[in-house]
Amino acid sequence: MNLNEMMKRNYSKELSSCSDEEIYYALLKEVKELASKKTAKNPAKKKLYYISAEFLIGKLLSNNLINLGLYDDVKKQLGEAGKDIGRIEEIENEPSLGNGGLGRLAACFLDSIATLGLNGDGVGLNYHFGLFRQVFEKNAQTAQPDRWITENSWLEKTDTVYDVAFRNTKVKARMYDISVTGYEGVTNKLHLFDVESVDESIVTEGIDFDKTAIEKNLTLFLYPDDSDENGRLLRIYQQYFMVSAAAQLIIDECVSKGSDLHDLDKYAVIQINDTHPTMVIPELIRLLNLREIELDEAIDIVSRTCAYTNHTILAEALEKWPLEYLKKAVPQLVPIIEILDDKVRRKFDDKKTVIIDSNDTVHMASIDIHYSFSINGVAKLHTEILKSEELSHFYKLYPEKFNNKTNGITFRRWLMHCNPELSEFITGLIGEAWKKDASELEGLVKFKKDKKVLQKLLDIKAQKKLQLKNYLYETQGMEIDENSIFDIQIKRLHEYKRQQMNALYVINKYLEIKNGVKPSTPITVIFGAKAAPAYIIAQDIIHLILCLQEIINSDKEVSPYLKVYMVENYNVTNAEKLIPACDISQQISLASKEASGTGNMKFMLNGAVTLGTEDGANVEIHQFVGDNNIYIFGDESDVVVERYKEANYKAEEYYKKDKKIQKAVDFITSGKILAVGNKESLERLQHELISKDWFMTFPDFESYTKAREKAYKDYENRLEWAEKMIVNIAYAGFFSSDRTIEQYNRDIWHLDK
Repeated sequence: MNLNEMMKRNYSKELSSCSDEEIYYALLKEVKELASKKTAKNPAKKKLYYISAEFLIGKLLSNNLINLGLYDDVKKQLGEAGKDIGRIEEIENEPSLGNGGLGRLAACFLDSIATLGLNGDGVGLNYHFGLFRQVFEKNAQTAQPDRWITENSWLEKTDTVYDVAFRNTKVKARMYDISVTGYEGVTNKLHLFDVESVDESIVTEGIDFDKTAIEKNLTLFLYPDDSDENGRLLRIYQQYFMVSAAAQLIIDECVSKGSDLHDLDKYAVIQINDTHPTMVIPELIRLLNLREIELDEAIDIVSRTCAYTNHTILAEALEKWPLEYLKKAVPQLVPIIEILDDKVRRKFDDKKTVIIDSNDTVHMASIDIHYSFSINGVAKLHTEILKSEELSHFYKLYPEKFNNKTNGITFRRWLMHCNPELSEFITGLIGEAWKKDASELEGLVKFKKDKKVLQKLLDIKAQKKLQLKNYLYETQGMEIDENSIFDIQIKRLHEYKRQQMNALYVINKYLEIKNGVKPSTPITVIFGAKAAPAYIIAQDIIHLILCLQEIINSDKEVSPYLKVYMVENYNVTNAEKLIPACDISQQISLASKEASGTGNMKFMLNGAVTLGTEDGANVEIHQFVGDNNIYIFGDESDVVVERYKEANYKAEEYYKKDKKIQKAVDFITSGKILAVGNKESLERLQHELISKDWFMTFPDFESYTKAREKAYKDYENRLEWAEKMIVNIAYAGFFSSDRTIEQYNRDIWHLDK
């Protein structure tokens, strides 16, 4: 790619004379064209449709340049013309198509599917405003629309339009495509459906809008507030809109390739990513039935075509909808769901396995499990808990359906793109093969005692910390000490992820410093998270963290030793800066509650050391790196599961007997915090901890404190710490999404290349 010629073609100017915006738009156009040429000319007959409510794809320019093998050359040409590729990247808006690990995983999977040359596309919704743009005001989260769609973007409008009918209205679903490039692979598509009649102007103050105006609001927001009936109905409308359009697309594409639909499973495999797309099962049955396929056969066909990924151990996260809501929104599905339920009841006696329970509530996961041919968990521990506890009644019925596919991440984005310094260093040590086969990273183990290599690793980490310092100062006005320990917890705000435990530790550390016990190395604690609009306690936790940020960072006695920051509007772009700079990766969910996690893998890959519980993929990370290269604390999953079963946990007892817990919890409503915080919010959070503490912060707190203090102490021996870093990087190879996708294809999809 000759950039000078490209700019002359587009703007009749030399590259050096063009603005960053002109260069970005020219590159956008050029990369789109180059990506389209990589589309498989003769794709395999069978195709994967990966349906997900979220695709957190991040900015795409550099990722696509890397995958097309053009990044280094483009960067060099820009540098020679006095241009900085980093500044050009900043022009791009990050697509607001996801929120947390579910969406980021889906994005990594699409990258790996294309990299491996498999015939597979993503299917989702084209959210105009995403979840929301997080803005901090008065030490609290406020929400604004996260506008990202511009006239020139990666979105390509297609001619594919489908009618989607609800009870009282019919809308048109227009398909937009984003090209998904594989690393030295093919280009697939992310299909995003948008309602033709969408109206952004109905959003008024913040993210408020008329939830009943279905024709106008369907694709405005990801996970609209479901704290009232209209919000819950909107979720159903939105999910049905996605899967109805997806089902019509699947049928059309399969018929065009020669399917008579009786053999649909030979042409398509549908991966249902969590329960949000569950209605694709009854909808596809309905559409096949309309095409004169007998209902029993349609059910059999769909059951051979659909596979389900479970992403949660939290019972409340397995979606359940009142049957009455489905009757109000999508009555055409109700007779099919009732037939599916009747078949289950005739076959099995266990009431736990029904689809429609005694309260007339429809259990979406039950539909997925009964009428899919595969059910997979996303980490070894998660899958075992599903089989033995949460879904044990289903496992007894269908042991052959259950399987594990431990999550993975795409190394191209999370190392080559966001940490080129480390990427180049690794390549210099072990060659380039790791970029296609991440298991090659194990070759780094032989350098774990090489002092020159270890020092260089520390130098790169110092460089990334300085870059983060500059980035956060420029974008958020934060003043960070690059010589401090960077202790980071970035993920969706949820009580089970236990940001509140991290905050309680920070309070204790603050009180210690005030009492003269000062750490040898300064500590910078960084949070990044959004709380769902209806999740009040999660917002209270954010409020506490922001109050601590104000108090601690302005305290001249404490701030040289401890600082606390919460990054505003945490997203993929911020993660790409934070992860390479991290020293200690906080993965502190209550054991048995985190399905997998993928942030833990990204941190590990970039040389951070995990401080975590034996939960999710932490278990497998621990197995790979060994006891000396991870900091494990807290009760194990069997203890936690038993405690829930017995219902014998009383938070107040721990609060009364543990002085450190008591001091930290009491501080939440101390005069110091109330001076900068909201009394109602802080008292509510404090009461929640003392009276409930549902995710058991208190039982793990002492163990957590000891492990964290040990990590800080070990950090002082820099070369020994660097040894931990290189071991983590070396064994991160297993957590490649390429490996995960190879396993999905081998065991579930059976796609030909």
